This record gives sequence, structure tokens and C-alpha cells, in this order.
Amino acid sequence: MPRLILRCGQCPGDVVVMTAAVRELHRQYPGQYQTDVRSCAPAIWEHNPYLTPIADGDRDARTIDMHYPLINQSNQRPVHFLEGYCEHLAGQLGLASLRPHDFRGDIYLSDEERGWMNQVQETTGYRGAFWLVNAGSKNDFTCKQWPLESFQQVIDHFRGRITFVQIGASEHNHPPLTGVIDLRGKTDHRQLIRLVYHSAGVLTGVSYPMHLAAAVPCSPLAPQAEPTLPAQTPLNVQGDPTQVRPRSAHGVSGLRPCVVINGGREPPHWEQYPGHQFLHTIGALDC
Repeated sequence: MPRLILRCGQCPGDVVVMTAAVRELHRQYPGQYQTDVRSCAPAIWEHNPYLTPIADGDRDARTIDMHYPLINQSNQRPVHFLEGYCEHLAGQLGLASLRPHDFRGDIYLSDEERGWMNQVQETTGYRGAFWLVNAGSKNDFTCKQWPLESFQQVIDHFRGRITFVQIGASEHNHPPLTGVIDLRGKTDHRQLIRLVYHSAGVLTGVSYPMHLAAAVPCSPLAPQAEPTLPAQTPLNVQGDPTQVRPRSAHGVSGLRPCVVINGGREPPHWEQYPGHQFLHTIGALDC
């Protein structure tokens, strides 16, 4: 049986997308491959049932560098990021097809993790519903950054109706918001995954938390925020962006709400997931 080491040197958000390619390989070609991975965030792969430990020095193992060249056609073809890794892996292995069947990445939590008290309750005692807000950016793609003042307007608008928890890595650009529970620099990858698991929704730019919002199962016990909103919010979203409520691990009824401020890079269809509200000005006229 071929033994594969799939190597990804990209950022954690890209690694989350890559998990879908591993899932699809083993679902569509069961029992035909043994697979291990190398990436910047090994914690993302914890509890993944499709992985088999393979040593770096294994002479029978083939190492494949994972890329997604399909992105270069994302303005010309109706394709999604998930398809990028799948198409690349299929080409490397000579497979006729490897199309994603599930519209999400593939993140797993152990039963023990699901049963732990969430980090918000553990650190503050707050037991209610919360949304995660990622209001920062990295230095490599600053065009993703929405002004901090705009994020603050959203926080202020929902004060008393939605509790926001600010997240972000300490080595990136995450200035503090006011009126939020501050967990910046206080989460490793597994802690962030568990926060997403317990969250009622996610507000973010095009970033790691957006991919986690789709890939992480929804807690059936997490409280849900259901504020009554005016006809138009500061995000220029008509209606209530929290109407889709997670009720199951995944599937149509298990979509986690996620509002994404789409900074200018790829077209929205390249990275938008079901249940996500993508906000952009592509094709919009000044009024």
C-alpha cells in the first residue's frame, strides 16, 4: 500500500482547507493509501482518523508538497479553495478524480475535549452565548484588514445583545477592542478550535477563523445569540446574520454563522462556505 507524507508549508488557515483533501482521498479511495502529514500546526490534525504515523526516514514513503495552483484560475472558473488541494493531490497520484463531497474542512475533537468547560467560562465565569471576533491581520496580506474603528462600531452596535470574544495571535496585528472579552494571545490551536466549537458565530476577515468556522463541528449544547436587529446593521447586512443556528455536528442544520469582511484578494466564491455572510464591494456602485 502506498505510504504518503503530505507536506504543507502554508499558514494554519490553508492547513484547515487541506484537511478536506485528506478526508476525500480516504473516503473515495478507501484502504488504498496510508497517509501522514507535516504542517506548521500539527494540533489541527489531532484525532484525525485518516492519519497513520509515518517516520521522516521511511524509505517506502513518498513525500508530496501540497499546493493549490487552481487559485490562479479562480477568477475564470467557478471553483472553491477546497478543490485546489484536492485537484493538486489527484494530479500527484494520477487519480481520475478527487472532488470534495463535503463543503468544509475536517476538524475533530475528542469526547474529552467536547466535555471540557469552554475557555470563556473558565476565565471569566460567563456562561452565555458568545461570538468570536478576529479584528486583526498579518503583515503578509494587509489588504485583508478592515479598519479597527469599523469593527468597534459593530461591537458597540450589539452591546448588551451579543457578547464578543476577541481572539488573535500575539505575534500578529491585533489592537484591542473595547467592550469585548479579551483572549488575544491566550489561545493555542486546540484552544481556538474548542472556542469555535462552543461559539454561536464568528466575525472575521479572510483568515484562519473563517475556515475553522466551517470545519469545526457545532456544539449541540452551546447557547445561541438571537438578538432582534434593525433592518440594517453597521455591516450593511439586511436582516439578522445570526438566523442560521447550529444544531448538529455538521450538515444543513449544523451551519455555524460566520460574517466575513472580504478583503481584496481572490473572488468571494473561492473561499465562501455555506452559512457564511460574505461582505464585499465587488460589483457595487457608489451611492
